[in-house]
Amino acid sequence: MTDAGLECDALVVGGGAAGVSAAAALASAGYRVELAEQRAALGGAYHRQPLDAADLRYRPRGVRAWSALMRDLTAAGVTPLCRHVFLGLDQDGLAMLDDRAGRRVVAVRARAIVLAVGAIEKVLPRPGWQMAGVTTAGGLQMLLKETGEVPPGDILIAGSGPLTLALAADLVRVGRPPLVVVEAGDPVARAASALGLAAFPGLLGEAAAHLARLLTSQTRWLRGATVTRIERADGRLVATVTGRRGAVSTLAADLIALHDGIRPNDFGLPAQPGGEPLVVRAGDCREALGIAAASADGRAAAEAVIAALSGAPPSVAPKAIERQRRAQGILKRLFAPVAGREVMAGLPDETIICRCEGRTAGDLRGLLAGADQPGLREIKLNGRFGMGLCQGRFCADNVRAFVAAQRPSNDISTTALSRDRWPLKPVSIASLIADHTPEGQ
Repeated sequence: MTDAGLECDALVVGGGAAGVSAAAALASAGYRVELAEQRAALGGAYHRQPLDAADLRYRPRGVRAWSALMRDLTAAGVTPLCRHVFLGLDQDGLAMLDDRAGRRVVAVRARAIVLAVGAIEKVLPRPGWQMAGVTTAGGLQMLLKETGEVPPGDILIAGSGPLTLALAADLVRVGRPPLVVVEAGDPVARAASALGLAAFPGLLGEAAAHLARLLTSQTRWLRGATVTRIERADGRLVATVTGRRGAVSTLAADLIALHDGIRPNDFGLPAQPGGEPLVVRAGDCREALGIAAASADGRAAAEAVIAALSGAPPSVAPKAIERQRRAQGILKRLFAPVAGREVMAGLPDETIICRCEGRTAGDLRGLLAGADQPGLREIKLNGRFGMGLCQGRFCADNVRAFVAAQRPSNDISTTALSRDRWPLKPVSIASLIADHTPEGQ
């Protein structure tokens, strides 16, 4: 495809709070805006919309805030392009969108691109984490938001961070309290850090509500403990739990939800080019600061684009963003895993690290044990880590951490495993070669 199918001043990629805020602000300022969202409806992760609201038992949080964002978008006259997946930029600076409904690739020539594609959930590998019945906490929460339902049976939540408590509280709300929450940190023992949340009444109130639901449901909350192995026995999943003093126990469940934090979804995204289009990142794909900062960051991205296109001086970052940066720092200290728990160095050889290619910790140890120490580029090409469908989004950080544990003196990054590339996501050959020339031309 050589000619742009669409032309605009700004293309906003991602229909969550940051993307919607950016699109509304740009359009309200008089710029031609296209908003592309890969799903069938806007909302992102936090404001994920239900598939059938009529029968939904689960009532999502933040409804008023999302309704206000949608009113702003409608008033600005922006019609979103849903089911349009961003593929990247070609050599001519065209943004390529995979129109999944129309089964074609659409080229967009834009003067500026705002990338608001959210965050990636992190999960640390352990033996058995790839088995059926093991999911991520974020994935289970998305299922709950979309359908109001969760799979039957006992649920075990394990990992670290406030999302584990939020998911547990959501399950209590729909009458399905989890069997246990296994938390790698111990926020209760970190009272000094907890006092810092007093400056953030919204976060403090949300945390208090989650804990109240957990306590009233009598859900067990094991702190300073980690799930170190998952096996299957008698048709159920059996999690080996290691406590802070090395005590080992087992818990049986039907579903295990894992979560070890989030990180910006910046894998493979185009870097800032020298000329047009201007590329600006917004929301959690720029810095994972949570939903409270997303709208402000989207508006800040819009202001940066307006300043660049109009020649005006750029504005100062909103105070709300710095405020949420402080809040996230407090939460990070509160939920930091108990000291002395090094996960990556002691992984058993059979542990899957690259789920797409089935590559194990033993495979990676074998590569690192050779006479010639391979770099991450060689690990990708020769070991096939990061070569699968996810292109390193799920395994690159774990590979980097594993290599760092084996070579503490080396300064390495994930760039060699997940460098900028196009297309960012798989696209069918049929869509690429489809002829969509209008009739009569």
